[in-house]
Amino acid sequence: MGFYKKHYDVVIIGGALGGMAAALQLQDKGVKDILILEKHNLPGGLATDYVRGGFEMEATLHEMMSIGPKRKRLKVGQFFDDMGVDIDWMPVPECYRIVLPDSDIDVLLHDGYKRMAQEIDAACPGCFNKVYELMRLCRRVYDSVNTLSVKPMSKVQMLRKHPDFVKTAGYSATQVIDTFQLPKRAVEMLTPYWIYVGEPMDTLPFTIYAFLMADYFSGSFVCRGFSHEISLKMQHKCEENGAQFELRQEVEKILVRNGKVYGVRTRRGDEIRCDYVVSSAYPNKVYTQMIEPLSEVPKAAIKMINGRRLSVCPVSVMMVIDGTPKENGIMNYSTFSGETMDTNKIWKNYSNLTEPYNYITTICLNLANPNCVPQGYTQLSITALVPVAPFEEIKEEQYHDLKRRLASEMIESCIQVTGVDFRHRITEIEVSTPMTIAHYVGAWKGSIYGYSHSMDDHVVARLQMKEEDRFIRGLNFAGAHGISGNGMSPQITNGRAAAKEILEDMAKRRA
Repeated sequence: MGFYKKHYDVVIIGGALGGMAAALQLQDKGVKDILILEKHNLPGGLATDYVRGGFEMEATLHEMMSIGPKRKRLKVGQFFDDMGVDIDWMPVPECYRIVLPDSDIDVLLHDGYKRMAQEIDAACPGCFNKVYELMRLCRRVYDSVNTLSVKPMSKVQMLRKHPDFVKTAGYSATQVIDTFQLPKRAVEMLTPYWIYVGEPMDTLPFTIYAFLMADYFSGSFVCRGFSHEISLKMQHKCEENGAQFELRQEVEKILVRNGKVYGVRTRRGDEIRCDYVVSSAYPNKVYTQMIEPLSEVPKAAIKMINGRRLSVCPVSVMMVIDGTPKENGIMNYSTFSGETMDTNKIWKNYSNLTEPYNYITTICLNLANPNCVPQGYTQLSITALVPVAPFEEIKEEQYHDLKRRLASEMIESCIQVTGVDFRHRITEIEVSTPMTIAHYVGAWKGSIYGYSHSMDDHVVARLQMKEEDRFIRGLNFAGAHGISGNGMSPQITNGRAAAKEILEDMAKRRA
């Protein structure tokens, strides 16, 4: 018997969350003949952790959205439950603390739309009604996006059933928030999450902002076993359902004939036949390097990838520090801090490497997962999510000095908030940049957040262009670069969407 079968219904390139979600969705609908090929020695892609000096450290996950408590699941949490993937979810204690010394803002916000509005009102009296109505609008748009992503409608139907979604779809976050006539102080408190989509508020579609805010303020979760718990349990369930899951098997080529996928070739030379391919690799790489022959790539596919701009990439300092969080001056799970909340100024600052980052997010994992490190230690990460362009100019001989400088500057910014200089207590430290991500995960140019959601290219437009963006029959994409965008929860949604497209095509072929 050979290592591979002669033919599979579906080959999935990459055993990350999107690909495994696609596999689980297909299996749930009766498609069992699935091969998952992962080039690394562990599943999960960026949903992983690592060990340094005997400490297990979370690599990426800050918060997982769309989960919900056990008896009131949201869509991603319900998906895991329906698929039999039992994750040990732990609620995050608050949404965020926002610290802006120049604006005299130091406010802690919790989940719950009404509670959050009350907390902003306490810091900026007279804002409650407007903030609460803004959040209710965000929730209505959120619900519409979740519905429309699985139930396409005509423009007339959308206007009738989802009027707020339609009315706000063509406007930026800034434009819609401005209609509420909130004081600048309140707007600054409502802005911090922009960092996770990497587009200044003036060019961030309100649809994206609304989805983000409604999701985060519904409550977030982390995994007791770090994000790698998700990966391992999804892999186990895929295999239990009958999928063949192979590690250390890199796909080099996607084989195409007459505009239709017919198989893949691994780096070691195995040619594997299939009817469908789900790719976790970015379209940029697929359409320029992986399609064989390249003459099968339509010009429209190249035009599409050239017209899309990569979203942000992480610069992160991940540490284990001797002493409890309290001893290190850390009182909150999630803290956004900086010199300004003007996202245009932050974006300009992020777009160069000549000055310290003026806005960071800090996560203390202990405060959601108390046993993430041995008692008496603190697990802390400091992150800036920045454009990849400045890093493209860095020469190899400059790189390590740059990493050390960035880490030092980010730690110094964090200490200004904590009030405790913990540098001498750092036990383990790792610094990641877009180069780190590109090297270890293979993400295109180190991008973990897919394509930027801007006013001229966002989820609404992508949904409308979904059919036109299918350039090769049988080829589907699942990952951060999918229609729903970035983050671990959207990757699950993107994987399910890829499975849905395959299932619909299978149904057409049988008809």
